Amino acid sequence: MIRNDEINELIDKYVEFCGDSGQIDQTLYKKFDVKRGLRDSDGKGVLTGLTEISDVNGFKDINGVRTPIDGELYYQGYNIKSLVEGFHGSRHGFEETIFLLLFGELPTEKQLNEFMKVLGEMRPLPENFNRDVIMKAPSRSIMNTLQRCVLTLYTYDENPDDISIRHVVEQSLGLIARFPVIAAYGYQSYRHRFLDSSLVIHRSKPELSTAENILRLLRPDPKYTELEATVLDICLVLHAEHGGGNNSTFTSHVITTSGTDTYSTIAGSLGSLKGPRHGGANLKVQQMFADMKSTISDWENEKEIAAYLQDILDKKAFDHSGLIYGMGHAIYTLSDPRAVILKDYAKRLSEAQGFEKEFALYDRVENIAKKLIMKNRNREKPVCANVDFYSGLVYKMLRIPTELFTPIFAIARIAGWSAHRIEELVNNGKIIRPAYKYVGEHKEYLPIEERNW
Repeated sequence: MIRNDEINELIDKYVEFCGDSGQIDQTLYKKFDVKRGLRDSDGKGVLTGLTEISDVNGFKDINGVRTPIDGELYYQGYNIKSLVEGFHGSRHGFEETIFLLLFGELPTEKQLNEFMKVLGEMRPLPENFNRDVIMKAPSRSIMNTLQRCVLTLYTYDENPDDISIRHVVEQSLGLIARFPVIAAYGYQSYRHRFLDSSLVIHRSKPELSTAENILRLLRPDPKYTELEATVLDICLVLHAEHGGGNNSTFTSHVITTSGTDTYSTIAGSLGSLKGPRHGGANLKVQQMFADMKSTISDWENEKEIAAYLQDILDKKAFDHSGLIYGMGHAIYTLSDPRAVILKDYAKRLSEAQGFEKEFALYDRVENIAKKLIMKNRNREKPVCANVDFYSGLVYKMLRIPTELFTPIFAIARIAGWSAHRIEELVNNGKIIRPAYKYVGEHKEYLPIEERNW
């Protein structure tokens, strides 16, 4: 048996080797015009596919000049602002959004009622699933719990590898319906196991919306206000879809083209979203503001706020990354339409929950950060707050724990993942296989007794 010190020595040797010879010459990326991150040199994404599911615009071509515009987001051709204005005030809209993304058109009242009934009936987990799968092995990461449960649900499907459109639609609806329950039960089990808290398990109610069920399942006293449910519903709508090129949705496209099953595909997308560069951004915003509030003495002093933000840009404050989290977007320039909408609802919620001063701080930081980033980076392209800037504050006001920030994103985005998976299957595209150019050296084989590194 290999002793631990021998294993450690081997690993240390390998890490040292990777540090010495594993780094590729960075000039080669420019020499061979490598589209790092599948982006052109100006940051624009390389065109790798076509979609009718959503459209994301931050620029327009005006007289041959690429000109920044207020951000636009369309779901199946419908402007997100029009959708939100259409259903809010009378009903929750996430279920309507799921229907639109999957089936391409807005439902009639009868169709929406039937669709909500279907989701309600599919929401409960298989018998003893919570006890045998979630509670017996709780995880500190609820995203890990979601992945594990998605892969386990494969074994409960009588025909899991059937990728006919009808079956994939049925599988997708089942996962969309169950994500809130898995996340909530995973969190309650985590609290019970690792925080020694009382185990609280409520049943979902089929007549309630997804947002209402999330709040009901998370709270010891399953009560919530209509405003709370409405604001959470807005978050789900705004996070449901954002084009085929974002990392987790592109992952769904890549895995789908291999011909594999729905459960493996969604588990892969969850793995992508779990990364802090993608789904964890709103948590970074919250952490940044917590550090800011412990550093500055006056939340209303714009000079003090600006000095702190300048320290962030100079890599002297917070995590020394030089990034003001929640500011900037790969596509949007003048504004992120999701952030514009969410900011309005965040303001309403702050007034109802007594968070007016905190909301005002966010507003000040947003305005100051825009100017500082452009000045420090010598940028001509405008900088705007993205949806992550306000979503963390909203979740905090809704008393949603930080462990569920990214899972809430997943609960919403699985609608988009499913729509793109179905679109990929319908169009029967080629397996996605971009090229990597070999830039190493060809070597002669050495007998084992002659090797030394």
